[in-house]
Amino acid sequence: MTVNVQVSTSPNEHALKFTIDQPAIESGHKTYANAEAAEESPIAKALFALEGVASVFLMADFITVTKKTEASWDTLQSAAVEAIQASFN
Repeated sequence: MTVNVQVSTSPNEHALKFTIDQPAIESGHKTYANAEAAEESPIAKALFALEGVASVFLMADFITVTKKTEASWDTLQSAAVEAIQASFN
């Protein structure tokens, strides 16, 4: 079943909120600052595989992705949605 992803802005111009209709984690929240820390999370690992991702924050119903300053949301946003959806398959 494909996860539905809604994208919205945040107060931080370098971060986007990806609201999902399936749980990203069972409870609580988790912040991943780098790819090495993300090894335990398939979603965070998939997002860090994208060039330009600086950090990933997971809650049950949303994911916040922060990009590196030099990265552009023009290409990163759609790639992040695809990575999130692929991690649920």
